Amino acid sequence: MSIHRSSIAAPHEGPAAHVDLIRQSHERCTALGLTRIERPDYEPLMRSDLNDARERNRRLHTHAAPVMELLLEQIAGTQSMIVLTDAHGTILHTVGDEDFVHRAGKVALSPGVNWAEHSKGTNAIGTALFAERPTLVHADEHFMHANQFLTCSASPIFDPRGNMLGVLDVSADQRTYHQHTMGLVRMSARMIENHWLNDHCANRLRLHFHSRPEFIGTLLEGIVVIGADGKLLGANRSALDQLGLSGVALRNQTLTSLFGTTVAAVVDHFRSPLALPMKLTLPDGRQFLASARMDWATLAFAAVPAGSPAIETTVPAQPAAATLVDATGPAEPAASPIQPPTALPTGLSYLQTGDAQIEAVVQKARRIINRDIPLLILGETGTGKELLAHAVHQESNRAKQPFVAVNCASIPESLIEAELFGYEEGAFTGARRKGASGRIVQANGGTLFLDEIGDMPLPLQARLLRVLQERCVTPLGSGKAIAVDIAVIGATHRNLREMIQRGEFREDLYYRLNGLVLRLPPLRERSDLALVAQRILANECPQGAPRISAEVMALFQRCDWPGNIRQLANVLRTAAVMAAGEPQITQAHLSDDFLEDVRRLAQQQQAAAPQPLAAQPAALPMDAAMGLPPALPFAAAPAGTAPYGGAAAFAPLGGGAGAPLAPAAPPAVSARTLHEQEIAMIQAALDAAGGNISEASKRLGISRNTIYRKLRWNRPEGGSA
Repeated sequence: MSIHRSSIAAPHEGPAAHVDLIRQSHERCTALGLTRIERPDYEPLMRSDLNDARERNRRLHTHAAPVMELLLEQIAGTQSMIVLTDAHGTILHTVGDEDFVHRAGKVALSPGVNWAEHSKGTNAIGTALFAERPTLVHADEHFMHANQFLTCSASPIFDPRGNMLGVLDVSADQRTYHQHTMGLVRMSARMIENHWLNDHCANRLRLHFHSRPEFIGTLLEGIVVIGADGKLLGANRSALDQLGLSGVALRNQTLTSLFGTTVAAVVDHFRSPLALPMKLTLPDGRQFLASARMDWATLAFAAVPAGSPAIETTVPAQPAAATLVDATGPAEPAASPIQPPTALPTGLSYLQTGDAQIEAVVQKARRIINRDIPLLILGETGTGKELLAHAVHQESNRAKQPFVAVNCASIPESLIEAELFGYEEGAFTGARRKGASGRIVQANGGTLFLDEIGDMPLPLQARLLRVLQERCVTPLGSGKAIAVDIAVIGATHRNLREMIQRGEFREDLYYRLNGLVLRLPPLRERSDLALVAQRILANECPQGAPRISAEVMALFQRCDWPGNIRQLANVLRTAAVMAAGEPQITQAHLSDDFLEDVRRLAQQQQAAAPQPLAAQPAALPMDAAMGLPPALPFAAAPAGTAPYGGAAAFAPLGGGAGAPLAPAAPPAVSARTLHEQEIAMIQAALDAAGGNISEASKRLGISRNTIYRKLRWNRPEGGSA
């Protein structure tokens, strides 16, 4: 068999690699029993089957169709056509020059026909599907003689997780080949991928980045999708190229491990529409600039809406718990039954949970509503200061007017003045052509919430004080004052009195803001943790929230929650996704980072308050004392003891099915390797669980995939797990 050794190759692919790609494809076709002179299978799908295929791929077609029309404008009059196929190689849609489309129809390059290699031999569509990379097949590089009048450039289309969606192809008369065609096809495929990503992940946080800021917003920008827990969920191909990662490697990273930041920091940075690009640094020192995109309304921290389902819980019935939820998208619904929806209270009533401290805060807040008394809310980050401010607004006469929140810490100092007071056209370089109204004017008639007021620059504090005194604001670049009627609520985690002593905060502004000071307690000091946790789950799983197991709730009670309700919401959001389809959340569904934090806290507490030697339980590790499963891989046993192994080495903590396993007394010294000890421990857990992989994974605190993988690696050659 002779193979045409053309010098034509796809961009970024050398001639040798291209020739090798075509050779391997021809060999596959021969192995499939295809011959170069046979008449290909030209039978298209029945109309009903084609309609079904188009319906299954409706989103792909929706995003691809306008891009195909745009591409057609670039290649019009070149005797060519544009083809879109699904992931199986079936043509879904075509556009092109009419006379060439008619000619291509003679070789069944038309909707409903399959162009995978097993059907049409070597061709750009089928070979791109197999190789999963852009592919050029020119003239007699086609395996079948009937197709050798074509030159075809195809590029696969992937979703953000790297799954194949389909192929975009430009086919033309081989005499009209142009080297730029492949570049246009690749760019168009990436455009479709970016449209898909932005649409499919609209309610997820997305970072658009590049090392050069002028490329942000172009096809060269990288895009990564971030979950509420900071995990990287997917990316476009430009992001993978710039980061030098595969899709799988990227999904094993978090926002913190890869870029050195957190979801909360990103949200705070981009809360202002005037925020500058954020600087991101990779572990190797490379730097990028990034902008953030998402439906910011869904990201706003808010309470569970009225009408959410009630929760199954063993805690005595009390009023609904206050929550602070970063809602970046619905979690997968759990399968546990729920009670019928009930009407939940709104406003301050929603915050009444039975916790004495929260009850005192609510009662004080009620007394100053509609009294024109400013409110200052103090508390650690994540305690729900904005939620309280919004509840006060909802219960006031201003409830139907705007509630405008401004995070003074997230807006660059150079822009916060324009953000608050607005500006006229030409007020500063980069200003919008028609100017912009400030947040104070936007809040007219309603409530202005100044979050992190302690981070406001001193010069702006003077201007804000004047606005609060005179009830009018003058935009930058304007000589005209605008009257405003606003209720003002401030909030901060800082000690403003100490800042006043250091000259960092104006005393007159402090006394203007603190008509009533309310301090929100941190979550570790509240008595309503169980109710808050269940309400967060109700928000995450509106179709049926899983219960929180007793051992997990015990861990929650021991945690000091430095991130307060916001941290609790992130932990539960991840757990709800991991527990999808299961009736309750167990330790196996919790993030490893959280479990490590609990272990670290337990070790610190033990170091700070050591028990007398006689009072310490024998051979009970800290993990077991905290109710945590042992971590894998297992550390070597101390001298004089043996590693854990065998069914006798385990006893349920607290008893009962599903309880985590704690090691019993140390067995005799063993010469087994660490890998053998791990396998023995897994096998013992499986025996104790009656062979139930899911139950064993819960008891060990590892995933089912880990159990499958380790047992597979341990399988003898030719054996079965």
